[in-house]
Amino acid sequence: MKTDSLIFGPVPSRRLGISLGIDIIPFKTCSLNCIYCECGATNHLSLERRHFVDVVTVLSQLKQILKDLNHVDYITFSGSGEPTLNKDIGTMISEIKRLTSIPVAVLTNGTLLYRDDVARDLLPADVILPSLDAVSEEVFSKINRPHPQLEMAEIIDGLIRFREVYTGEIWLEIFMVKSINDHDGELTELYRTIKKIRPDKVQLNSLDRPPADTRVRPVEMKKLEAIKQKWKDLPVEIVKRIRRREEIVAFSKNLENTILNTITRRPLMIDDLVQLTGKNRLEILKYIDVLEKEMKIYPKIVGKKIFYTAKT
Repeated sequence: MKTDSLIFGPVPSRRLGISLGIDIIPFKTCSLNCIYCECGATNHLSLERRHFVDVVTVLSQLKQILKDLNHVDYITFSGSGEPTLNKDIGTMISEIKRLTSIPVAVLTNGTLLYRDDVARDLLPADVILPSLDAVSEEVFSKINRPHPQLEMAEIIDGLIRFREVYTGEIWLEIFMVKSINDHDGELTELYRTIKKIRPDKVQLNSLDRPPADTRVRPVEMKKLEAIKQKWKDLPVEIVKRIRRREEIVAFSKNLENTILNTITRRPLMIDDLVQLTGKNRLEILKYIDVLEKEMKIYPKIVGKKIFYTAKT
C-alpha cells in the first residue's frame, strides 16, 4: 500500500479552480496506456480493483490539511493512475462528503463506468470528469492503447447508462491528437456519441506537456475552434493552454503589454484583467498562458482566490 502523503496541492486548475488532489493509486497503474499521458507510459495495465491505500490514513491526512486551508473549490481524486481501480473510492467519497461541504470531483478515464460497482461508487461525487478520445476501436487502440479486455462499445454504453442514474455534473474531456482522432469520420462519430451521453460540459484538450510518446503532436487552436463551431449545439469549451503567440487569433502586443505591466505593479485575478481590458475571460487566459510559459508571471493562491503576479 502507498504510505507517503496521499494529498497534494492545492493547485490552480484550469478545469476545477483551486483543487486539492487525492492520489489513491500506485504510480501509472491504469486501464489505459495513452500515448499523450504526461505521467509517462503505464507500467501496470490492469482492470483489477484493489485496496491500494488505507482509507483511515486518507481521511486523517485530509482532515489535517483542511485545518490550515482558507479555501478549496474541489477535492479531486486524480494523480498518476486510474482512481476507479481503487475499491475503496466509494467509501472515501462518502466519508469526505460527511467531513466537509467542499465538492468532490473525480478525474477518470471512464473505462470502468460500465461496471455496476464502479458506477455505484461514484454516485455521491459532485462532478465526474471522464474521458472519451475515440469511438472507433481502431482509433481507440492507437490513442489510448487499452487493456486487451476493454471494448469501446461497452465503455460508451457505460457512459450513457451512468448519465441516466447520476445526478451530479459530467464534464466529458476529449483529448485531440493530430492525425489520429481529428479527422472528419472520427469527429462525426464522437459528436453522435456525445449527444447520447448528454454531458454538462464537453472539454476539448490537446497536448500541453511532454507526452508518453514523443511522436504525439497537438491539434492547432484553429482546428479546435473549428470543432467547437461545428458542435455548436453541444456545451463545448476549449481547455488547451496556448503555448505560442502565433496561436492567438488577432494577437495584440498592446494587450499583452497591458496585462504584463499591470500585473508587474500588483497581483491581479483573471476577473480583474477582464474588467480592466474589456476583453472576455478566454481571451485573457490565452495571454496568461504565454506569459506563464515564458516564466514572466505565475499563479498564487491567496485565501479564496487565484492571483497572477510577475516574476521578480
